Amino acid sequence: MDQKQFDKIVDKQTPKAPLFVNMLKAFLVGGIICTVGQLITFFYIRFFPFTERTAANPTVATMVFIAMILTGTGLYKKISQFGGAGSAVPVTGFGNAVISASIEHKSEGYVLGIGGNMFKLAGSVIVFGVLSAFFVALIKTILVKMGVVSW
Repeated sequence: MDQKQFDKIVDKQTPKAPLFVNMLKAFLVGGIICTVGQLITFFYIRFFPFTERTAANPTVATMVFIAMILTGTGLYKKISQFGGAGSAVPVTGFGNAVISASIEHKSEGYVLGIGGNMFKLAGSVIVFGVLSAFFVALIKTILVKMGVVSW
């Protein structure tokens, strides 16, 4: 039996993933997470001296904190098993990645285990986020200085 025949047998025997159902679940879970984030934004605007623009930072921090609590209690795993990418793509996926790595390595101690592995998965997100923010700010500054866009 050659590789092509083997691949055909594997394709025939492998159950097909229910793509539409998975996309619907991801859409619903991601939508619910974003709705909760919007409600938190409205809360900050209503009860604190934030505007729509300034409420974004505490909203993101709150969403990451909620995801970390849910990960610690094991609820986020159930949400992500149901919703797939719908739970991984929003900023809550970042909080989940940070805490998951910490929980996994807690037996190695606070410094080498938790501290050393906390940003193992999320470190690249932070690095490329800061790097891309720098370049976007640089481009915007150049365009403002040229008079192409206004500040």
